[in-house]
Order: sequence, then structure tokens, then C-alpha cells
Amino acid sequence: MLHSKTAVPEDAAQLPQNSSPQPAWTPVSALTLALLGAAATVLRFLFLARKPFWFDEAFSVEIARLSWHDFARLLWWREANMSLYYLLLRGWLHFGSSPFFIRSFSVVASLAALPALFWLSGKLFDRRVALIASALLSCNAYHIRYAQEARSYSLFVLLATLSSGFFVAWVLAPSRRNRWAYILTSVLAVYAHLYALLLVAAQWLAVRCLEKGKSSDSRRAVSSERRAWISIGVGVLPLLAFVSKTGAGQIRWITRPGFHDLLEFGEHLAGNGGVSLLLLYVAACVAAILPVRGLLLRRSANWEVWRIQFLLIWLLLPVALTVVLSVVRPVFLARYLLFCLPALIILAAAGLAGLRKAWMMGVCLAAILLLSLQGTFSYYDRDFDLERDGSQAAANYIYDHARSGDAVLFHIAEARFPYEFFRSLRGGSERNSAAAPVIIFPWHGDRLDYRDVTGKPGLEFLRSVPGQYARVWVVLESNTTHEQPDATTLMIEQALGETFARMERVEFPQVEVRVYSKE
Repeated sequence: MLHSKTAVPEDAAQLPQNSSPQPAWTPVSALTLALLGAAATVLRFLFLARKPFWFDEAFSVEIARLSWHDFARLLWWREANMSLYYLLLRGWLHFGSSPFFIRSFSVVASLAALPALFWLSGKLFDRRVALIASALLSCNAYHIRYAQEARSYSLFVLLATLSSGFFVAWVLAPSRRNRWAYILTSVLAVYAHLYALLLVAAQWLAVRCLEKGKSSDSRRAVSSERRAWISIGVGVLPLLAFVSKTGAGQIRWITRPGFHDLLEFGEHLAGNGGVSLLLLYVAACVAAILPVRGLLLRRSANWEVWRIQFLLIWLLLPVALTVVLSVVRPVFLARYLLFCLPALIILAAAGLAGLRKAWMMGVCLAAILLLSLQGTFSYYDRDFDLERDGSQAAANYIYDHARSGDAVLFHIAEARFPYEFFRSLRGGSERNSAAAPVIIFPWHGDRLDYRDVTGKPGLEFLRSVPGQYARVWVVLESNTTHEQPDATTLMIEQALGETFARMERVEFPQVEVRVYSKE
């Protein structure tokens, strides 16, 4: 392990020292950090409710609203990934339920990542690098994009940053406190998103890059490392059991990545500023790497080398590993790798801070910030990385055009969850509204049930529907395979088309609403 300057082991000459200067706080640096925090707050709260809620966000909220029994059953049975987020959101919803308030939880987690990044950058380099890194993160469009979404990604980035911060603190000073702080934040990161295991793997590999002596102090350090990995493994064992039980079913929709997907991921990670911004980030990272380029592939006890090795491993290993694994089973998805963003930003900040001429650093930083702001303003007008579906528009269309006595069924059971969420935004209970369609599938009671999240309607059930209702609404979502209707869609068409004389359809982004009637 690396040791701080206060530790003097037997083989101290072989151990790296954090020799980065830590200048005293000045009014200018304190004011700069405060202004960056204010700017980050404005950029994340600006237009927070402009984009419509989509399927995943509404699904998150309805999971958090389930009874404790159904909540626990659903997490274990199907939705253990992001379980920490669902649990925290459950508490957050006690204080408000508007889309703005719900999304603000992600904003708070996103803003908390700024001081976490500042702290980590200062440990790895100095306060100057930390300020530059904070500036880059404050206006990064990818970070802002997921700060404005009711999902786990901003919490994931925060915990990944804290995990790496305590990891570096533990490497520098392997105390019991640092080790347990690292273990706790790493375990929480995994419960925020399963892909945090890739971060733990990157940290493990970074430790392997250290050159250790043969003293008793070094042996104790190795033993401490082993206990930390075992503790993390024990802590995430329930989640690993869930993965072994469910397999890859939850990510079966991910497609195999190509070169264009990797390039697009790089552009998004850099801040949605196109190839120009990506190239500026690459140039800044290269500037950070050049001073130690001849030692990067060696095990070293040199602090200046190791910190660059760690950042590169954190940035590149998760991406490379998911791309390689995707040859067998596609697992590469850009937003799942958002936790690599702090590594990119710190590395770029180190490169900018290391430029010899202050004016060069100022020009390059200004160019990156301007392109980043451009990427952010572009996001306000149009989504990137993924397009939101039309779940909200589809649900509102049904409520606005339904008649008393209508029924509604969902092609996939999960689609009921956003339908219920958008009903709650309209006020009142569906059962108390005379014109609201009666839900006939999935249906296990007046309240959502953990069983309502899976299954598809069967043929016998579908043939029984026309005898009970004069009009039936059908919500179709994710119902195509290779641009052709799936088997359930064809079965619905056949069963309802036999009796209902008329069928109308309305298309929304990724959602189709049909109404079958006997008139």
C-alpha cells in the first residue's frame, strides 16, 4: 500500500509519497468553488420538469410506492439492481410527489458529487486540479442529463466517486477507518447499480500495479487488502445471489456495440459537444499521461505514476471489459458506464493544470467549458443517449378519451406501472373515476402488486374479454422483434379481432394505443 508522509515503514524508500502541493485556501479559490456550486445548481434545476416522465422513471416511482411486503418481494424477485435508489426514493416521496420534486432527488445526488470529486481530485493531485475538475463536472451535459432523471445514475456516480476517494485515502494511509469507509461506500455503490462491481475490479487491478516490498509492513498491507475484498464480496452477496437466480434476463434487450456506439459514448461522456469536445478531452488526458508515459505499464511505487495508472484503469477497464463480454452476451450500455466520468474529468483536469503556460490552460479550459455548455443547452431542447418514450402521452390519451364501462389491458405487465403513475398525477383514484377504464390485465387487486410486473395475457383470457366489455383499450410497448409484431401482439389481434368490429390505433414514441369496439 502507499503510505502518507507520516508513515515510515521499513521499506519506505520503495513506497510512493503523495508529494502534490496543497496550497492554502485563498479568497479567490473559495469564491471560485462557491460560484461553481451555484452554476452547477442552476444548470441541474433549470428546466427540470420540461421533459415528460417516461417508462423507467414512472416505474421507479411506482416501485417505491409499493407496500413493504410487495416492495421486498419485487426487489428480490426481479428488481434488485438499483435497490438502494428505490429505498431512498421511497423515503423521498414522503415529502412530495410532483415530477419536479421526484427528479430533484437525483439533482441533490448529482450536486453532492461535486464536493466528492473535489476531495478525490485534491487527494490525487492538488487544489488547482480539484478546482478545474469541479468546473468540468459542473457543466458536463452527461452528468446533468442523468441528474434530471428519476433513476439511480446520479446516485451511482456519487457513490463511485466516494468509493474511489476512500480507496485512495486507504492506499495513502491504510487505517481501519479508511478501509471500512471504502468497503461501505463500495457496497452501497453496488446496490445503487450492479456495474459498480466493475469499479471494484478496477480498484483491485490498480492495487496490483503497486510495487510492494517484503517487510512485515507490506505483508500487513496485503492482508488488509484481502480482508477488504472479502468484506465487499460478503456485503454484495445477496445481489450476486439475485444475479445467479435471474441471469441476464433483465438486460436481454441490450444490443452488441459497434464502433459508432463507442464513439458516441465517448462524445456523450465528454459532454455532448460532438467530436470537437471529445478531442479536447483526449488532448488534455494525453497531456496528463505524457510525463509518465514510459512507466505506465510497469508496477511502480512512484505516486506520480500510480495515480495516472489508477485513473486510466478506472476509465478504460469497465468499457473494455463490457465490450469484450458483449461478444458472447451484450452487456455494454452507455449510461451503465456513467461512473467512468469522474476518472475522465480528473485526468483531463490534471492535463490542463500541467500545461506550462497559464494562458494555454485558460484557453483550453474555456474552450472545453463553452462546448460543454453548448452540449447542455442542446440537451435542454433534445434528449441524447436515449429518447424518452410516449408513456405519459399514451396514458393521458386513454384517460381523455375513455368512456364509462371501458376496459384496458397491457401487452406487457410492466406497462401498467407508468399508467398508474400518470393516473396519480391527474388526482383521485382510478376506481373513483366513472370514465376511467377498468384494468383487466395485469390485475391482482385495487393496489399494485409485485405480481403485476410480469406476464402477458393468454389466449383463453383474451377470448373471454369481448363477452364482458363493449370497448377495450390495448397498450402495446416493446412489442416488436426485428421490426415485426411479436407473438403476443399477433395473439391479441387475432383474439380481439374475431369479435370486435372496429379497431382504431394511435401511435406515440415507442408506444401504440389501440381501442377495440363493437360499434
